[in-house]
Formats: sequence, C-alpha cells, structure tokens
Amino acid sequence: MATDWLGSIVSINCGESLGVYQGRVSAVDQVSQTISLTRPFHNGVKCLVPEVTFRAGDITELKILEIPGPGDNRQCGDLPQTEMGIPGVGCQVGPSQNGTGKALKKPMSSSAPQNIPRRTDTKNQDIIISPQQQCSKSYMDRHVETLTQSKGFRRRHNSWSSSSRHPNQVTPKKSGLKNGQMKSKDDECFGDDIDEIPDTDFDFEGNLALFDKAAVFEEIETYERRSGTRSRGTPNEKPARYRHDENILESEPIVYRRIVVPQNANKEFCTDSGLVVPSVSYELHKKLLSVAEKHGLTLERRLEMTGVCASQMALSLLGGPNRLNPKNVHQRPTVALLCGPHVKGAQGISCGRHLSNHDVHVILFLPNFVKMLESITNELNLFSKTQGQQVSNVKDLPDSPVDLVINCLDCHENAFLRDQPWYKAVVDWANQNRAPVLSIDPPISEMEQGIDAKWSLALGLPLPLGERAGRVYLCDIGIPQKVFQEVGINYHSPFGCKFVIPLHST
Repeated sequence: MATDWLGSIVSINCGESLGVYQGRVSAVDQVSQTISLTRPFHNGVKCLVPEVTFRAGDITELKILEIPGPGDNRQCGDLPQTEMGIPGVGCQVGPSQNGTGKALKKPMSSSAPQNIPRRTDTKNQDIIISPQQQCSKSYMDRHVETLTQSKGFRRRHNSWSSSSRHPNQVTPKKSGLKNGQMKSKDDECFGDDIDEIPDTDFDFEGNLALFDKAAVFEEIETYERRSGTRSRGTPNEKPARYRHDENILESEPIVYRRIVVPQNANKEFCTDSGLVVPSVSYELHKKLLSVAEKHGLTLERRLEMTGVCASQMALSLLGGPNRLNPKNVHQRPTVALLCGPHVKGAQGISCGRHLSNHDVHVILFLPNFVKMLESITNELNLFSKTQGQQVSNVKDLPDSPVDLVINCLDCHENAFLRDQPWYKAVVDWANQNRAPVLSIDPPISEMEQGIDAKWSLALGLPLPLGERAGRVYLCDIGIPQKVFQEVGINYHSPFGCKFVIPLHST
C-alpha cells in the first residue's frame, strides 16, 4: 500500500540535468504518477522549498535509504489507501557478500513491504534493526558524508552533524549483543575518531633503518647451514638462468672452430650459432669436388642439389608462403635467370626448373652456341617441359623490373666470355633493372663480377668473396665427411637442421 512507504527516506536520481535529491516521502499518487519529498536535499544542499514533487518520467533511479517503523512520525497527512504503482522506480536494498549495502534496480511490488520488527522501548534496550535497514542506513551515512564534505560538514562515528541532520530524523543506535561483546561492522570500520589520525607523514627511511638486513640474512644462513636445509651452493650464489633454446643438462664445452683447413684461410665467416667457417681457395674447392665425384657424387647429383638449395633460397627471397599461395595467383612473381654456357649456367637452369615447378614465372636467358655442354643440354631438356620461357636475345628480356635476378653468367674459368657482346648487353640490362640480384657460386675476383649482387650462394665451403658479393649464404651439396678428410679438411657440418645457412664476416 502507498501509506506503507510514507515517511521513508529515499534518494532519487534524476539524471545529469536535475541531479540527486534526498528526503522523506510525503505523498505518492498512482493516478498522476508522482512522488513528493518533504524537506529535500539537492546534491547535498538543503533546498529552499519545503516540498518537491517528481514525475515518474524524470526519475532514473530510486534508492530507499531508511524504512520507518510503526512508531515513527512521518510528518505527512492521511492519504487514500492506494497502492504505489510507479513502474520502473522502486528498488530493493539487500546486503551484499562483503557486508555493505548494494542497490539493485527492481520494479516495486504492488504488495505492502515486509514488516520490520522493532522495539519501541528505548529506555533500557537498544533498538534492533533488520539487516536491510542496517545496510540502508550505512549506505546513507557514507553517501551523505561524501555529498556534504565539500560544504564543510563532518560526520563523527555514525551520526550526522546538526547542520545536515533532519530535525525529526531518528538515528537508532546499532549494536550487537546487550553486553557489548560484539561491535557492529560499521563501528569497527568507520568508528575511529578523525581527530585521532596523525597529521605527520610516515617516516619510511627511519623505519627501514631499524631493520638490519645483514644480521637477518646472516642468521638465516647460519640456521640453514646447521640444519642442512641448503645442500647445494652458498646463499650468495645466484641460480643459473637458461633461455628457451639452451640445454639445462651439463655438457661438454662448445667448440666453435670445428672446421680446420690445411692452409691458413684468407677470410673467415661465422654462422648464427657462432660456429667458425673458414674460406678455402679455388684450387682446394676444385680438388674437393673432384674427389667427391670420384666417390660417386657426380655432376648431375651436384647440379640437382644446387638447384634445390638455390630455389629454396630464391623462394624465401620472393616472399615465401605470404607470396606463393593459392590466394595470390594474381601476384605471380617473375624471375630473370641469366646463364652462361658452362657448369655454373647448368646450375642456374636447374634452379629455374624448380622455381617454375613452384608456379614462379621464370625467364631464362642463354646465348646461342653451336656446341653446348652435355650437362646444359640435359638441363634444358628438363626445363623445356615446364612453363618457363627461354630467350637468347637481350631484347626479349622484360623492360619492367622483375622480382628477382639470378646471376649465373660468371665462371671461375673461361674469362674470354666477358668480352662477348651478349655478355656486356646482359650486364647492362641487369644493372639498369632495379631488381635485387642473387649470384650462385660467384668467382673470387671482384673485377670478374660485372653485376653487383645483394646475396651470394656458396657451395660446400665458401670462397674468399669480396664486398660486391653481398651477403654470403652457404648451401649443403651433400659432400660426405670422409671426402673432406681425404683432401685434408677437418670437417663437422655447420648446417644443423637446414640446408642453407647465412654467413657473417668476422
């Protein structure tokens, strides 16, 4: 019934424009959908008017801060016995898990509120308040304290000052048992006097100086030594920390120089793991390949292995899986393959065949010769079965920049080829094209390299390449370890799990 809510202390939130009002309910009209508050407070400041009336459409949230008992004076006249039917305005206040009041928006029921037991005799007995009223009262104390701090109000314990307390408001004394064995939760939390709080700052440095860390650690160390709890190491030892790629098991010291050549290397490289890879002369490298061919590593096998490794490196330089996937058929990469009529050119043709098999547009340049090497003829027959394009004239090369240029023009021998007109024309085309250059097994002398390379791929062991070779990579062409030993090279593979590894100048 509407009369059951008369006299309740409520807080009405009317949004940002109108603000928050607190006061005692004096009238509720279901027909006009209005509610009136007597002696209201607006945003913590007492209003000049004695009564304020609100429409249901202006109310955003309504909180019941205190429900009156049967003996309280409501300071309002008799109203018709109508039910409180303002939709979406009512709320229910209940204790939360941490003991503080929490307002939950819930439409009001049309039935009368639950009767709250209360003792009217306050002479020798304390007033007993239900948990709902305790939470509501505690919430209102804290809420009004927050609103009135800016106006100079001060709340002490659980009572309001005379400047903000309603004259007819009854503030019941909340306590636990009669003998005072238990205090209320609000008194335990908010019952300290504000005047007793010290104004001086806490001296952190002074209190820290009172703690003798050296003596405490010495006492702990002595205790652990006597009790035997610390069986390994000393207190000052720091435990070893390992990376995700380090072995935590004890092992032999790492030997970084595991490749030793018979003569002093002119230049040394190192891998990403720190292993030293010395360079070898062209004569020793040629002898190594000759001994490997004698033991069964024929030229055809070396060409196939070199073509596979070079194509894998080229595919990575072209973008790898980000570029070569079925969704990027419109971005098919183009590679210009420049080959000469020698074994190095056969290696390039083998690389172009593998690239064409991986859906790369390959344009192979090879000059016309009356007599070709057998290895070149075999590789050309296989390349002709792919979708690659073969040209013999520089004018047939693309005018626009390609994605990658693979240089196999230069050779360690047959220097007379660099004087041919087709060689000079191809070198000029490559230098004018803005595509990066990958050289496969380039020669040692920088003067013999007509095209500056960004990357160079060495076979087996690197040659002492110069700066024009760019960044040097090393590929494994399948030479057995005992073949290295036969030519006087103490060899342990630096490749690990890969077939192509980068080398860094030392």
